[in-house]
Amino acid sequence: MQISSPTDALSRFGHALSDPTRARVLLELHDGPAYPADLADSVGVSRQTMSNHLACLRGCGLVVAVPEGRRSRYELTDERIGHALDDLISLVLVVDPDCSGGEAQSAPTVTSKTVASA
Repeated sequence: MQISSPTDALSRFGHALSDPTRARVLLELHDGPAYPADLADSVGVSRQTMSNHLACLRGCGLVVAVPEGRRSRYELTDERIGHALDDLISLVLVVDPDCSGGEAQSAPTVTSKTVASA
């Protein structure tokens, strides 16, 4: 087993989150362990596509496959990943609509927090 440096860990986490499907998988696994077929159904992708995303997430060190007989159950490798996801999804981002990236939205939305003016 190789322990990654802080820079490498952040890079791998960023790579995993850069794809909306992988981000959704991490959020699903944040709620608890799941089987690949169930993840594919809940995220709305084929089982082959899910297999590819899970392989990427395993390679990034964020999820682990736990063998259960003929099946494997997936879960986050460390509970602190779940805490990091909580922190990230609670952020309020002020997004420049001219900047590329992220999911396309018709209008910006602010959900859980209000930004106070200085």
